[in-house]
Amino acid sequence: MSLEARYARQIVLPEVGASGQARLAAARVLVVGAGGLGCPVLQYLTAAGVGALRIIDPDRVDESNLHRQPLYRMSDLGALKVVAARTALLALNPTTTIEAFAAKLTPANVSRCLEHADLVIDAADSFAVTYILSDTCLAARIPLISASVLGWSGYAGVFCGTAPSYRAVFPELPERAGSCALNGVLGSAVGVLGTLQAQLALSLLLAITPSVAGHLVTVELRRLHFGGFSFMGASEPSSLWSRFIDVSALDEQDIVVDLRDVAEAPVSVSEWAIRRSTESLLQATADPQLPPERRIVLCCRSGLRAWRAARALARQGYENLALVALGP
Repeated sequence: MSLEARYARQIVLPEVGASGQARLAAARVLVVGAGGLGCPVLQYLTAAGVGALRIIDPDRVDESNLHRQPLYRMSDLGALKVVAARTALLALNPTTTIEAFAAKLTPANVSRCLEHADLVIDAADSFAVTYILSDTCLAARIPLISASVLGWSGYAGVFCGTAPSYRAVFPELPERAGSCALNGVLGSAVGVLGTLQAQLALSLLLAITPSVAGHLVTVELRRLHFGGFSFMGASEPSSLWSRFIDVSALDEQDIVVDLRDVAEAPVSVSEWAIRRSTESLLQATADPQLPPERRIVLCCRSGLRAWRAARALARQGYENLALVALGP
């Protein structure tokens, strides 16, 4: 195999050259999510000659994925995405080292997943994962490229490292989250945003100037409108009451509040958890079962209800709060 021939069309670029190609070969990138965003990210980074990729995703290939995840084939249905992705990517470029982990990224394993990574790409489509990655990358000074897309629109930005965190730009979660299943998404729109993530990653790895760090790009494909802004001046939040923790970090001294009802979750998150609805905690009235001197841990499926409840409690003066996103 001739590496000069494989990468000739990018090595000829003055911004790349032989030294830039060597930088890519030495790079180690963590990609969280091997779905609609992750597929183009993985394909283009592998094709460009990035030396080592680590992929983490717990899901299996479903037929509903195929319209926006062209890395997979009908023969991959039912297979773990990370396994199918690794096979396809090594067929594309066998010189790339690819580690595949069929797991969900959590506060318990995030530090281990980030070990030796030069760059992290958030393609997980989960608010909880994005904030977990942002908090960890900010502390470790590792750049984080995060994107989101729904319908015809989306954005991608470069956070942490030398730039402000995702929290600095988005200190509050949305009141409710959309999803591809409920709201729909155009496959090519996901491809545009995932490819944009790959472009931002290559720009960082090649140290292109001016740097893309601290920039967010917005895309509205129905009207073919591209926008964006620099957020290098954004300040970090002074309070981290919305930090996510792992369910394994629950302590018997915690007041654990399960925001899922019995119909949603017949078995609660812990044997000492109390059940509350999010609406009940939004009331500005003191709850005798929530003493402010104890840590209050709010749990729900995605983290959004827990965040809303925590925000309400923070406004009532609670300071020792934590969130748990339990997932499906």
